[in-house]
Order: sequence, then structure tokens, then C-alpha cells
Amino acid sequence: MDGKPVDTNSFAGAHGRSGESWGSFAGFVLKLVLVVLLFRSFVFAPFSIPSESMLPRLWNGDVLLAAKWPYGFSSYSMPFELPLIPGRLLPAQPERGDIVIFKHPVDGTDYIKRVIGLPGDRVAMADGQVVLNGTPLAQQRLDDFVIPTSPNTRCAVPEARERDRTGQEVCRYARYRETLPSGKGYEILDLGTRPVDRTRTITVPDGRLFVMGDNRDNSQDSRFQAMPGAGVGLVPQQMLVARASVIMWSTDGSAEWLKPWTWFSATRWQRIGDLL
Repeated sequence: MDGKPVDTNSFAGAHGRSGESWGSFAGFVLKLVLVVLLFRSFVFAPFSIPSESMLPRLWNGDVLLAAKWPYGFSSYSMPFELPLIPGRLLPAQPERGDIVIFKHPVDGTDYIKRVIGLPGDRVAMADGQVVLNGTPLAQQRLDDFVIPTSPNTRCAVPEARERDRTGQEVCRYARYRETLPSGKGYEILDLGTRPVDRTRTITVPDGRLFVMGDNRDNSQDSRFQAMPGAGVGLVPQQMLVARASVIMWSTDGSAEWLKPWTWFSATRWQRIGDLL
């Protein structure tokens, strides 16, 4: 048989280099996954706002970056709730007014609310006003909060729906600024007289938090007994996940996957980068 001899050394060398390349790529991917896992576990993690319970500060369709370190770490703050940390590592107590992400005490769903009461605090509602340790929190009436309707925004009550000067449908709510004893303030909404405007006094026990939504009449929070998909009761600090830090994206929900131009028109550009 006539022909040139096969250079088996060259073939083996090329095959070896190919194997080394795949090995290097696999090593890179493994390192990248490890870095992302560590970042999400101990630094920041994304969180999507699924409801309007935190209006006017947070809108349905906002995507946040949440800081994982302020309150320490536990299995609840790990991706997939991996049981890698017994108890809570480097625990720290939130401050009143913090916007916190936590696991629902019953069904384990991610919830986001504002901390109102710390251990030892006495919290009640009287005529729609928070009473903290016997003193009503100061409220200042502001201009109405007006938000355009969209797939991610529906008026909570029919009387809130109207049209603005351009004919666009909007929701209009009474807005107030509530101020804590520390001087920290934030905006809340009031939909009018509701049964939850008056509650009994609750003393927050050790290791628990009293949390509320800023959209006071449209929030399942510590005023309600902890039930799946509903109230959260007094939240165990052990179940804290993170503190809301910055809005990194926001959409009104009108985008369609097969129409790329709607990805831009649906984005609420003015909300991106807002610090919390």
C-alpha cells in the first residue's frame, strides 16, 4: 500500500491539546459558578417585586438588588436554602424603617415589607395611624400619588381609577409621609377607612419583628395571622434574607417576547438606580 506514514505523535498532540482546552474551559465555568454562588450568598441577590403592597416606594415589576450581609447569614439567606449555616452567622438586628426581605413563616415564600416594630415594642393601629409604644407616628398629608395603569398596575379600589389630562388611565391614592421616632420618614398610601385601621396592641417578643407594607390598606403583613399566601404574623428574625438596596430594573409588564421593541417601551427607565 502506497502512502505517507501517519504522524501519530502529531495526532496525539492535537488530541491532548483539545482535551486540555476543554479541561480549562470546564475549570473556568466551575470557578464562575462558584463566584456567582458566593456573590449571591454573601453580597447581593436580585429580588422581584410581585405585588403593590409596598407602593408608593416599590412598584410591581421592580427588580431590586438586596444586600445579604446587614443582618447576618442563615440557611434562609442561602440560594435554595442550602442548610450550610447552623443558626445565624454574624447576626444583627434591623432598624425601624428598613425594607427587609424575608421568608414567609408558613409557606417559605419571599416577602418584602418595612420594619415597624422591634423586640419589646408595642404596636397598634388607631384610626389608620400606627401607634408605637403608646405614641402615634406623625403623618403629614402630601400630594396624591398617581400611577399609570398597566399589566403590572391595577387600581386597588374602583374609586381610585380616573383619566389624566392626556386621557391615560391612572390610579390616584391619598399619600402621607410617616415619621418614626428616630426621624426616619417614608411615604405611605391610604385607601380610606378599613377594618385594619384599628387593631389591638401587640408586644413584639424577642427574636421577632413587626412589619408592614407601605400600601397600608393593600398589604398582608404583621397585622394578620401567618397563613400561606396571606398574613405573615410576627416575623422571626431567623428568617431574614436581605435588606433592599437599589432598584436595578423596572417594567410595567407590557413587553412581549416576540416584539423586542416592546422590551424598551415597557421599561420604567426613571426608576432604575433608585437607592432604597
